Amino acid sequence: VQLQAYGGGLVQAGGSLRLSCAASGRTTSAYNMGWFRQAPGKEREFVAAIPWTGSNIYYAGSMKGRVTIARGNARNTVNLEMNSLKPEDTAVYYCAAANSYRDYRAANTYNYWGQGTQVTVSS
Repeated sequence: VQLQAYGGGLVQAGGSLRLSCAASGRTTSAYNMGWFRQAPGKEREFVAAIPWTGSNIYYAGSMKGRVTIARGNARNTVNLEMNSLKPEDTAVYYCAAANSYRDYRAANTYNYWGQGTQVTVSS
C-alpha cells in the first residue's frame, strides 16, 4: 500500500489543522493506522493510532484532548484533527499502516509509511 499524508501548513498557536492520509493499492480499513511526528533533531514519536476495527484508539499523552484520529468517509483515508496547537507541535507528521496493533506506539511496528507533511506552529 502507498500512503500520502497531506494537510500540513503554517498555523498560529491555538489554531487547528486537519491532516489526512490517503492510501492507494489497498484501503486503510484493512490496516491498523498510526500518526507519528518528527521534529528537527528529535526522534520520531507516536501521536495517535486507530486499529482496523475502529475501537481501542490511542493518543500520545502530550496531545491527548487536542487531537482526534478517525477514518475518513472514503475507505482509503484516515484523518488527524489537531486543535489548540502549540509551537512545540511543530514537526513533520507521518501516517503509517501496520499489520499488527500489539505495539502501536513503536514506529517499527508499522510496515508502510507516507512521505510526511510539515506542520509549523508559530507563537
